[in-house]
Amino acid sequence: MRLVRIREAKPLGNYRVRLTLTDGRVVERDLEPLLAGPVFAGIRDDEARFRELRVEGGTLVWPDGADLCPDVLIWGGLPPADAASDAA
Repeated sequence: MRLVRIREAKPLGNYRVRLTLTDGRVVERDLEPLLAGPVFAGIRDDEARFRELRVEGGTLVWPDGADLCPDVLIWGGLPPADAASDAA
């Protein structure tokens, strides 16, 4: 069994992103509330930098080394107990 992770990400407008998950689901998330603290200052202040996101290791990362926890992106916190079952 594998945990569900992010396979693809497409930046949308207004700090939103469309995520394709390893189980085939596609979800959209508003990341603006998650871009808090100094590590995200450049991303938060410049949407062009936000759009440089990529998927690495099943989560979102940016060229400056900033990243976000995949569980927060997918589930809004820890995954449900049965989330690992049937994951591709």
